[in-house]
Amino acid sequence: MTSGAAIEDAARSIRAGRLVAFPTETVYGLGADAADDRAVAAVFEAKGRPRFNPLIVHVAGRGEAEALAVFDDRARRLADRFWPGPLTLVLPRAPASPVSWLASAGLDTLALRWPAHPLAEALIRAAGRPLVGPSANRSGRLSPTTAAHAAAELGQSAAMVLDGGPCRFGLESTVVALGDGLPILLRPGALDADAIEAETGPLAEPAPSAGDEPRPSPGMLLRHYAPDSPLRMGAEAARPGEAMLGFGAVDGDLNLSPSADLAEAAANLFAMLRRLDGRGGIAVAPIPERGLGRAINDRLRRAARG
Repeated sequence: MTSGAAIEDAARSIRAGRLVAFPTETVYGLGADAADDRAVAAVFEAKGRPRFNPLIVHVAGRGEAEALAVFDDRARRLADRFWPGPLTLVLPRAPASPVSWLASAGLDTLALRWPAHPLAEALIRAAGRPLVGPSANRSGRLSPTTAAHAAAELGQSAAMVLDGGPCRFGLESTVVALGDGLPILLRPGALDADAIEAETGPLAEPAPSAGDEPRPSPGMLLRHYAPDSPLRMGAEAARPGEAMLGFGAVDGDLNLSPSADLAEAAANLFAMLRRLDGRGGIAVAPIPERGLGRAINDRLRRAARG
């Protein structure tokens, strides 16, 4: 278990402009002071991340978030219902927000969330500032769900890796934009979109982005969350040279959830893809397009592209 002394060391590293990998309930993040331009730039460099792909800013409370972005009644209702938790809100940037413009890819919106993990919250509070915290991996690759995954991905880029054990959800946060008109589901994730729609009404689909145009949210690149091996979806059996990732009654070398539990499958997705990577190819059993299955299939479709 990570000690209080380790959290204080990590907080000092953040305040000094260094990077720290830390656990959340979704995946491990690569943390830096969100108001420090150089530290934010170091995150992009460590990840090899395109500058048009914005970062999520992590806070420890709605009050901190309201100092950074403009909340309307819908945003307050969603924050009160789902924070701390795996929901990211994309909101208009507050005029006096200190967050680096690089973190938002130059857009006049900010992506904000309050993570539901005691180590993440302790680090934010000890550092005394909001943290950018994209997944602690090289850009486009599988997201890390353990401290060992994060350490292997980052090498010497991070001053520290705080170990909080395996992530509870194993899938990134759901991202919703609130502006004029209907709320927009920018990225399906660990929070079921149906639960959000129960609070907001229907969620709209995002408009497509092209080329190097800034994205309003992370996770919108066509190829993302990808293993090195080619990936094939909707498979009932492996072909020669493929490893099989099963689900429910469709078994394989590994099974995301023998009982067809979508929450269990989401928690196992990235870790099991890592275990099967490098065997030639990966065939993945059909996943139902409902509930968390929508987010799982979103990740698989992006991983399969290219």
